Amino acid sequence: MKMKDKILILLLLLSFMSCGKMLETDSELVEFAEDNKLDTPEDTLYSVMGIIRQLQVVADRTVLLGELRGDLMQITDRATTDVQGIVAVPASDKQNMYNRISDFYAVVNNCNYYIANVNPDAERMSKKYFRNEYIAVKVFRAWTYLQLAKIYGKVPLVLEPLLTVESAQDAMNSQYTDIQGICDYFINDLSQYVGSKDDADIEYPQYGSVNGFDSKKFFIPLRVILGEMCLWAGRYSEAATYLHDYLTKTSNPITTGRGRMSWSVDGDYDFSKGGIGNSFTSTVTDSDAPSVISFIPMEDSEFYGVKSLINMVYSSVENNNYYAQAIPSVAMRSISRAEDYVMEYVVSPTKKDTIRAPKDNLSQGALAAGDLRLYGSYRQYVVNQDITSDYSSERNMITKLPTGLVGMYRSHYIYLLFAEALCRCGYVNSAFAVLKYGLRNEENAVRIHKAERDAAGELINFSNDAFTTNNTIGIHGRGCGDSECDKEYVIKPTLTATTDSIVMVEDLIVKEMALETAFEGQRYYTLMRIAMRRNDNSYLADPISKRYGLKNDDLYNKLLNRDNWYLPIETKAK
Repeated sequence: MKMKDKILILLLLLSFMSCGKMLETDSELVEFAEDNKLDTPEDTLYSVMGIIRQLQVVADRTVLLGELRGDLMQITDRATTDVQGIVAVPASDKQNMYNRISDFYAVVNNCNYYIANVNPDAERMSKKYFRNEYIAVKVFRAWTYLQLAKIYGKVPLVLEPLLTVESAQDAMNSQYTDIQGICDYFINDLSQYVGSKDDADIEYPQYGSVNGFDSKKFFIPLRVILGEMCLWAGRYSEAATYLHDYLTKTSNPITTGRGRMSWSVDGDYDFSKGGIGNSFTSTVTDSDAPSVISFIPMEDSEFYGVKSLINMVYSSVENNNYYAQAIPSVAMRSISRAEDYVMEYVVSPTKKDTIRAPKDNLSQGALAAGDLRLYGSYRQYVVNQDITSDYSSERNMITKLPTGLVGMYRSHYIYLLFAEALCRCGYVNSAFAVLKYGLRNEENAVRIHKAERDAAGELINFSNDAFTTNNTIGIHGRGCGDSECDKEYVIKPTLTATTDSIVMVEDLIVKEMALETAFEGQRYYTLMRIAMRRNDNSYLADPISKRYGLKNDDLYNKLLNRDNWYLPIETKAK
């Protein structure tokens, strides 16, 4: 089945106009067929695939808007006007291909139409055959609204399908809702579908293979979207519970796996002679862990529909004459270099020791210093090029993002969200264990003191049968070696107040998110969430103002104003 296949719901086409025209009421609307009641499985299948087709339209920008506005990437002098416009502070209010809010509302409108016209309780042979898809569509709608709130700050919360000019105009004039209100609404809307921890995977309709992809991964797990929304809403205990129960489901436990970047060294542990092995991957199939949990499938050719063009921004390719528009920033390189790669080795049958990788004079180059995940996902080199050539001689390649899909959630990111929730619940040692050791019951008994274990209870119950040394490591170890043996990677013993410990561990989690999810579209929103939580706008302003190394005071001062965090919305045609 191709994504171009006919869908039974006609899209409400909202114009691709300048600066996020949400609902252009002067344009002709394409109305839904009145007799389309969506009362057969075939109807709903095509309708859901139509929603996924609309998600393709917004897929690239969910990554680019979340990454280019942060501190881990810097644009080059070849960045397009559109890229420059979204990175500018405040963002440009001129026509911009990345600021078309109508595209998000096209997804919302199709979800609303589906929800309004499907009976989730309809039964056939004692089975509610629409229920899985109905919940999946509600989750798509919630996820889309979460993106809208992160990008625009406040947006109209439209919950009914818009079929006429009048209804579109009413939506434009409705009260806007911020991210707190949006999260609270959808947490309440979706939580009713959460059953016992080991319920069947209600969030996964079964469509088989589509374009070579397992269609189960087109859908967002219910507990994952609830967990993230609870984090944004400050409902930390609920967030921790949803994420824990998702990760530890008996029928399908999600482990970290042991995939990592590592040094390959000779007997004298001379790191400078080593090469990099076990390449880091964020692909759909991970050898030892289901790294990508859900994604938006993209076409392999624009002839069939929407193809991801992120590589046109991130990498040197022939279509951009090998001029990348954005590259890892000075700040990203500094964050990576500041970490220590540690290896445990056997000195004698009765003694073990650790060695730290050097950071200078490495044969692999400066990118291999510190955490290895940047080295594993980015290549920079120079080729001989005639001075009159149209092609760049400097080549930049970010290799961690597959071109056939745009990721929504990855298992390691979910673990970091879980750590963030645990930390805010006050379970700082448990949260830190996610980074350093990985959560396993036998490790928890040693690493986490009894008072915290008793308080956290089931939240840190990670079965020894499902979570073992063969499939679980600390997330920090994915780039920093044997992190569990690093005696300097610890919670500072001088911290006595619980609040100080929470802040310190939360900062480590934020740093780990930068190292683990760089370029994936999470960084800007991570900084935003923590800044809002601490009511400290400088938490976002300071690192972004230093993306090029030296602090840009003008940029810093602009970002202290929260209004400048968001893209502009234009609700009336010019």
